[in-house]
Amino acid sequence: MVDEQRQEPQGEELGTDQAQDTVAVEEDLVARINSLEEQLATAQDQALRAVADAQNARRRAEQEVAKAHKFALERFANDLLAVMDSLERGLELSSDEDPAIKPMRDGMELTLKLFADTLGRHQVFAVDPHGEPFNPELHQAMTMEERDNVEPNTVIKVFQKGYTLNERLLRPAMVVVSKAATGQASATIDEQA
Repeated sequence: MVDEQRQEPQGEELGTDQAQDTVAVEEDLVARINSLEEQLATAQDQALRAVADAQNARRRAEQEVAKAHKFALERFANDLLAVMDSLERGLELSSDEDPAIKPMRDGMELTLKLFADTLGRHQVFAVDPHGEPFNPELHQAMTMEERDNVEPNTVIKVFQKGYTLNERLLRPAMVVVSKAATGQASATIDEQA
């Protein structure tokens, strides 16, 4: 009997040890599951970020390619504007009444029209702001002149046309802008007082 009594406490001790071991194993498994879930969440977040970064890089590359295609002609078109200006000046300076140069003038007009049409097919368009309000984004004011019969800040003369390429300024128009006459400005000040 003594042996039996001794064995019973050993069985209880074994049961308690097993229970403690089972609890420890369960706690270890729960901690391991939590750790793995955290690692999984981190990996998913990193994967989402990598996908977003790849999409952003692809979109940026597509935009850069589109811009390169759209504005590839910028330098070339800018160089051709001098030819356009020369043809226009030649027509301005030649007399359409002189029969000796009439065929040459007609040829220049046709060449200028063909040249302007070609530039237009490639989205290069003239900015000729004569009579329009001055816009510093499209025009470069060379000087200002007093004018009584014109609103202040109106383009009264165009020295050189400006040009846009795909609605982006290629060259600003060089212009003369009107300003109020000094007598008119003082009269306006007197009226306001």
